[in-house]
Amino acid sequence: MNSGMLARAAALACAMLAAMWSVGCETNPTTSRSQLLLMSLSQESELGAQAKPQMLAEFGGAMARADINTYVSGVGRRLLGPAIERDQRMAAFQWEFLVLDSDVINAFALPGGKVFISRGLMQKMNNEAQLAAVLGHEVGHVMARHGNERVSRSLAADLGLQVASNVLGGSQSGQIISEVASQSTTLFLMSYDRRQESESDSLGSEYMVEVKYDPMGAVQVMEILQEASKGNSPPEILSTHPDPGRRAEDLRRKIAEQFAHTQGNPEYQLKPDEFRSNVLRKITRAYPHAGEPRWAGAEDLVPEGAIGVLDACAD
Repeated sequence: MNSGMLARAAALACAMLAAMWSVGCETNPTTSRSQLLLMSLSQESELGAQAKPQMLAEFGGAMARADINTYVSGVGRRLLGPAIERDQRMAAFQWEFLVLDSDVINAFALPGGKVFISRGLMQKMNNEAQLAAVLGHEVGHVMARHGNERVSRSLAADLGLQVASNVLGGSQSGQIISEVASQSTTLFLMSYDRRQESESDSLGSEYMVEVKYDPMGAVQVMEILQEASKGNSPPEILSTHPDPGRRAEDLRRKIAEQFAHTQGNPEYQLKPDEFRSNVLRKITRAYPHAGEPRWAGAEDLVPEGAIGVLDACAD
């Protein structure tokens, strides 16, 4: 084959790859980056709704205290305001902020706007800004469509990009969504990659500032997790939300560069009193004999016999 034929073959191969990659790729208004997203927004919503009962069952169900749930939901919905301003399509999701009645320390989100935080994690906090940081981070995962990105990469790897796109766009899409939902405790409790975690940290801190929380609450959450990582059994939340030490430094840098006006400014608050009265005191009264919050082990997160859909990605 002469050099001209080689050049034409290479050009054809590049064109074919570009055409394949364009299937399902779109620029996310929240992150301003192009992502492989094979699921539509309505399919994300369907997936979250189907996976929600399984997640509740795995983590002790929703907390029975309506007053605590209402308070947590109020904090979460306040953060939704600035989040949805960046992508109005996300207002169509049936957003829920659910407190899990579990000592296991964890937080996670499903596509379609289902955000979970455990009672055990809240017991480690001491102010409302820390709660807002965790909820804002998880809202960031949903807005950045990281769950869709994860499912899309997996399906594209297993089926091929064009086939996966056709399947999710065809009559079998409901069956595929149900299959993914059935593996939700494996798929959505695995590690996000470094870029996804950084995006969610950044978005969460921005949402906090826009609704007048002190973004140092996000740094404090990382310090809580960093301290816990020094033990013999690091919390499982660190496998899904890795490297809190580095992330704390990144957040401090962002605060210094972008949010310096919030520091020492009474307009931006941590709100410790509000958190104590609305969460900590009520949990103490409702669970007087509850054990100390415990860090989740792998056996808490992945049910026996579960089939992994994606390998964890650490960087």
